[in-house]
Amino acid sequence: MSDVTTHQAEQDTRNDAILIYVDGRIVPKAQAVISVYDSGFMLGDGVWEGLRLYDGKWAFLDDHIDRLFEAAKAIDLDIGLDRNGVISALLDTQKANRMTTDAHARMMITRGVKTRPFQHPNLSQQGPTFVIIMEHSKPKIPRPITLATVPHMRGLPMTQDPKLNSHSKLNCILACIAAQKAGADEALMLDVHGFVNTTNACNFFIVKKGQVWTSTGDYCMNGITRQKVIDLCRANDIPVFERNFSLVDTYSADEAFLTGTFGAQTPVSTIDGRLIGTGDLGPVTTRLRALYKELVAAS
Repeated sequence: MSDVTTHQAEQDTRNDAILIYVDGRIVPKAQAVISVYDSGFMLGDGVWEGLRLYDGKWAFLDDHIDRLFEAAKAIDLDIGLDRNGVISALLDTQKANRMTTDAHARMMITRGVKTRPFQHPNLSQQGPTFVIIMEHSKPKIPRPITLATVPHMRGLPMTQDPKLNSHSKLNCILACIAAQKAGADEALMLDVHGFVNTTNACNFFIVKKGQVWTSTGDYCMNGITRQKVIDLCRANDIPVFERNFSLVDTYSADEAFLTGTFGAQTPVSTIDGRLIGTGDLGPVTTRLRALYKELVAAS
C-alpha cells in the first residue's frame, strides 16, 4: 500500500507544542478539545478552510476568507464573527505560535454543540464552534504522486455540492481508500458523466502538446490554487482550457499535476498504471511552479 500523500510534510518537533484556537481561547494542543455533542463531530455539519503562510503573509487571504463566508452562508451557518474577527483570530493564533513562514492553518467552523444527539439543526442552540489548527508545515513529497481511478464520483449540486469545503468528507475518504487498495497514492474521481474531474484531495490538470487542461469546474471544489494556475496560464500565453475530457485523453498526456493550498503544484507520475509523460516533473509544470511562487511573493 502507498505511503505518500499530497499533504506530506517534513517532521517538525515544534508541532508538539503548538497552540490551538478554540472559541476565542488559544490553548495547548492537549487542551484543545470540543464536546462529543458538537455538530461537526456528530454529523460533519460544518465548513473549513486551509491557508498557507509564506514569508509572513497568508497567501491569497481575501480569497480564502471569501470562500469561507460563502460556504457558511450556503449551509446557513452564522460564524459568529465578521470578516475582520476571523482574520484577527488567524493572526492571533499565528502570533501565539511565533510562526513566520512554512505554516499551514486549518480553520474549522461547525454549527456547534447540540442539545440532543440528533440531526435537526435547531438542536444546535449554543452558537458555532470555531477552531484553528496551525502547524509548522513544509511540504516534503518525495516523488510524483500515483493515482488510480475509482468508482466514487464528485456528485451533483443537489446531493452534496462538491464546491463546499464541508466537514462531511466521507465520499472523498472512501475514494482515497479505494485508490490505496489499488496500490496508488490517491484517487482520480470522475464526474457524473464519466469525464475526468478531480482527485479526492486536489484539483487535477493535464498538459497535452503545451496546452493545459482541467475539468469544467462544474463538479469540483472551486480551488483557489486551481484558479490561480488558470489565471497564470492566461497571463503568460500558456493555452489553458476548462473542458470535458476522458481517461483516454488523460493517459496520453505529456504531464499531469495536482493543485491545492498545501502542495501548490504536485506532479503525477502514473494513473491506473500508465506512465504519464516521463513520469517526472515536466517543463510546463515546472514553469507554472515558478510563476506561482512569483505570484505568492508579489501578493
